[in-house]
Amino acid sequence: MKRRTFLATAGGAMAGQDEFYLPEDPGYTILRSMEDSLRFTVERTLTTYKGKPCSRSSFVDPDGTPMMWHGFGPLEGPGWASNAVGGAYEIYRYGRRFRNVRYQEVALGILDHVLENGFVDEASGFIRGYRHTVKDVFVLNFTHNNNWFAPGAMAKIGYQLLVFSDLLPAGARRDRMRRIAGRTGAWLVARVKPTANGWYPRRVTPEGEPYRWRAESGKKEDPQFDSSADGLYIIQLLAALSERGTANYRPAIKRGVSTFMDRGGIFGSINQDVYDNHEDVAYSVAFRVLRQAARLLKSREIREFAYSKCLAGLDQFKMREDRNGVTTKGLLFMARSWDTAYLWECAEAALAYLEAYSDRRQSEHLRDALTILRAIAKHHHGPHGFLTEGVDWNNHVGEKHHISGAKYGDIQYTEPFLNNQHIAEPTLYYLEGGFPQS
Repeated sequence: MKRRTFLATAGGAMAGQDEFYLPEDPGYTILRSMEDSLRFTVERTLTTYKGKPCSRSSFVDPDGTPMMWHGFGPLEGPGWASNAVGGAYEIYRYGRRFRNVRYQEVALGILDHVLENGFVDEASGFIRGYRHTVKDVFVLNFTHNNNWFAPGAMAKIGYQLLVFSDLLPAGARRDRMRRIAGRTGAWLVARVKPTANGWYPRRVTPEGEPYRWRAESGKKEDPQFDSSADGLYIIQLLAALSERGTANYRPAIKRGVSTFMDRGGIFGSINQDVYDNHEDVAYSVAFRVLRQAARLLKSREIREFAYSKCLAGLDQFKMREDRNGVTTKGLLFMARSWDTAYLWECAEAALAYLEAYSDRRQSEHLRDALTILRAIAKHHHGPHGFLTEGVDWNNHVGEKHHISGAKYGDIQYTEPFLNNQHIAEPTLYYLEGGFPQS
């Protein structure tokens, strides 16, 4: 029988050294990790546009220099990888928690950039995801054209506006955010129709018609056209609007969740440049959205599916050991077809486990959440707080893109508002939730 050394977990349970567990590093805590990531965003990656702060680029190196050779390099805005509203929400939430007025002001400036500088058609609720910083034109997708956009990604922006508005005092800005989110939801319900199998299309045209092709080409069909978990964000927005009494989308939510569950779960890639039927972040998002829907619809069946199928499904991605000399223990790899551990996906898993712990107080959920955040904290580089976008332990991306050119290791780029700083949301949730400290 294999001999194992045991360590105490946060909740008092025991875990072996060969299990999915890491203790806190008292020399570099998850709080320090979050602070460094936010410092990198605020101090190294921002510029101004029409008097408002915004990101210089959605893809930068450890000094914050834009990587213009990459598709994300000349893009900024609220879209998928650029994530301006979500990033601003996390910076503001941190600033409010720690009474950092400057961070709060910066965050509100980034928000106002999205609201006032051309991304939003306020009358319809349609949101354009990106501005090309070199050409100074708006585009709908990361391939720099207007052929398609991801309706789930647009729904996510609407949802981010709602949760951000919950932190703000009553007034015109908060009212505007909620009004836009409501109109975005209405646009999606009116224009984006389910595919033949009942699920949402991964991509649509600007008019909302299904777009069957891969992101990079209009000639090859997307294998996840009708099986991407990105559609979950539409349900998330509709549920949030229904919870707030803005509209009643319960029938649409029931239909969407029923389709999802009848198919045994829909876990195809959310990341728009990945094509896999099982992506780690899809399971995390599915748990969080179904948990929300179960609360709204008062459904025990939906809640149990969220736990037994979605949250439990994350186990297949866990790395319980360091691989190829890289500190991977405690991280989740993205997908079988692309096995790099990307850190916004890992942060989303940590948030899912924390929400599960807040429901059921099962120590393994808190242990897993903290393990992931502690594992992420091992992957900062340089003096500015930079957090890598991903841990490429199997050389999928290529050593020329790694820190110091290592064959296996951390990627030397990051998305400031996403991979670099999404750890802020689960870390703040943990700090604010009254959870056991460890």
